[in-house]
Amino acid sequence: MATQPEPLDEDDAPETGPLRRCLVQRASFPRESMLRFVVGPERQLVFDVGATLPGRGLWLSASGDVIEKSLKSGVFSRAAKAQVNVPPDLRARVETALKRRIFDLCGLARRSGNAIAGFEKAREWLVSGKAGLVCQAVDGSAEERARFIGGRDLPVLAVLTSAELGQIFGREQVVHVAIAKGSLATKMQNEVLRLTGVAGGILSGQ
Repeated sequence: MATQPEPLDEDDAPETGPLRRCLVQRASFPRESMLRFVVGPERQLVFDVGATLPGRGLWLSASGDVIEKSLKSGVFSRAAKAQVNVPPDLRARVETALKRRIFDLCGLARRSGNAIAGFEKAREWLVSGKAGLVCQAVDGSAEERARFIGGRDLPVLAVLTSAELGQIFGREQVVHVAIAKGSLATKMQNEVLRLTGVAGGILSGQ
């Protein structure tokens, strides 16, 4: 007599569809808002910042509290059905990777002509309606940043420093950057939302 297959565990479900289940919260959320991890060849947990690495994904909500709980509960080893080496500074690694991704996306926007820096030039994009979001240096003057926006209802990201923005645009320092409407602007905004959740609240300077 043929044996019946074992029921599929929720965490073994194929990575299809728009939702993913958080290992800690046991609830499903849009995949673009979550954090994907994979197990490396030496059983080391790796944060897959772009959700592109091969292997089965292990998903968490983009929350600092959730990451901290995952370190104490052993959810990764249970989901992988094997011992997984989880770095104790996982939260810091995730923050660093997300910040680097925002840096890279801003660089991609510059190279593709979808970003412009400088108070006057970037403000022209705001006035004309071309800008989809604004990226400002986290260490820039709060008064100048507010004057640049001028009360406009537009997403404003303050994550990178003026030196980091300057590095992207080949200058010593940059405070104001306008990003054109489109997929890159949407991706950058989503990455900042993930980073803010992992950091445990509003990022410094926002």
